[in-house]
Amino acid sequence: MGSIAPQFNNPATTTLFELVKARRTYYGLKAESPIADDAIEAIVRDSVLHVPSSFNTQTSRVVLLLKEEHQKVWDIAIQAMEGLVAAGHVPKDMFENHTKPKLNAFRAAYGTVLFFVDYDTLAGIKEKFAIYADKFDPFALESNAMSQYLVWTALESEGLGANLQHYSPLIDEGIQKQWNLPASWKLDAQLVFGAPAGEPGEKEFAPIEDRFKVFGK
Repeated sequence: MGSIAPQFNNPATTTLFELVKARRTYYGLKAESPIADDAIEAIVRDSVLHVPSSFNTQTSRVVLLLKEEHQKVWDIAIQAMEGLVAAGHVPKDMFENHTKPKLNAFRAAYGTVLFFVDYDTLAGIKEKFAIYADKFDPFALESNAMSQYLVWTALESEGLGANLQHYSPLIDEGIQKQWNLPASWKLDAQLVFGAPAGEPGEKEFAPIEDRFKVFGK
């Protein structure tokens, strides 16, 4: 299955899937960028603007942090983890030997994209379509995830490496205070990016036959 190259009408489809296949997780990152900050901003802004959402609810909220502002995210994370160590919730040797070096590696990158969901904006649509009320929060997360994936893929297409992190709710309060963000913005993920400092690990796949079926061909 899949041994014969498909013939697409639009060459851009081939390019799109080349980018999808090339996207990887890079943990080794440098505080450098091969493209201008304005280009990074355009990638993030257009992703926020054009990624679809259920019923056009547009619940995603995104913050782009570069250079010193980006470093503050991981200072907040380190400080929060130090608090857990002091309270006895995290072993000190685990923090010093594993967690802190990892957080410092994120801090050494060029930027971080913070992805939020504003669930408060869904109140009206939940009331209007009460039968689907319990579905709108998951729908909002799905839209947010599409934004994360698009930004990640586009940044890598421009020569940047990235990795996606999830440090909520540990850093939520510090993030909100640091950048004076609305309380209704709930942090979902943090995309760390920068110039790659090494190669990504090998990508492994479960058998596609167990994950994909075709009927009617």
